[in-house]
Amino acid sequence: MITSNSNPRVKQIVQWRNKAKERAGAGIFLTEGFKMFGEAPQELIREVYISVDILRREEPGWDIREKLDRSGYETVSEEVFRKMSDTLNPQGILCVMERPKYTLEDMLAEKTPLLMMLENLQDPGNLGTIVRTAEGAGATGIIMGSSTVDIYNPKTIRATMGSVFRVPFVYVQDLGRAAALLQEKQIRVYAAHLDGTKYYDDFSYEQGCAFLIGNEGNGLSRELADRADLYLKIPMEGSVESLNAAVTASILMYEAHRQRRRASHFQDSSS
Repeated sequence: MITSNSNPRVKQIVQWRNKAKERAGAGIFLTEGFKMFGEAPQELIREVYISVDILRREEPGWDIREKLDRSGYETVSEEVFRKMSDTLNPQGILCVMERPKYTLEDMLAEKTPLLMMLENLQDPGNLGTIVRTAEGAGATGIIMGSSTVDIYNPKTIRATMGSVFRVPFVYVQDLGRAAALLQEKQIRVYAAHLDGTKYYDDFSYEQGCAFLIGNEGNGLSRELADRADLYLKIPMEGSVESLNAAVTASILMYEAHRQRRRASHFQDSSS
């Protein structure tokens, strides 16, 4: 059992927790909590740390024991776990995960892709919410500009509630070039923009499509917005001018999901 905060492995975890560059260099990310451990792909788990008090309080039928035995684990004292943890009330289990590998080419190989393209999002919670909603709405991937917040930020990972393990994503240096590549593949690119003249539910998203979502404060850059095939807007009442980036993304993804589900139902009914 590790009982000292000066243990080299503890220091390494703290460094990974606090520094995106260190996480990237090691090719890892950190997750905390029993739900995240339960959903983590076995093949991506590198290390597991668990509080000794959690092991002592193990309840009958504890459903992670088998996975713990397969993964292997290191016990640590309560004090050490608090040092390693990113949360105020740690659950007592932390994993070092290998990063999954996705490519833009794989995303474009989908028959009817539904993609989110995120420019310069800065809030980890917003990004995590978009990832989680993307899974729920059946989105096939997320494409992010290099200035968007680190998806492996511990706050982002928590907000995904496990969806980070299942939703493909990539960072690209040039979102404009990525948009052009999508358009070459007949994937229509829509920009959520205040200059839109038609509402989001006036368009069809049954074929391959992508939605551009901009920075929380400044929206999309003019350069990227000009790459879109079409602008769309969300109706606003009262004095509200725009919505939170994650809310906007959610509305658009679920409209696409609604249309595709309806189309699938009609196809099933006619066959």
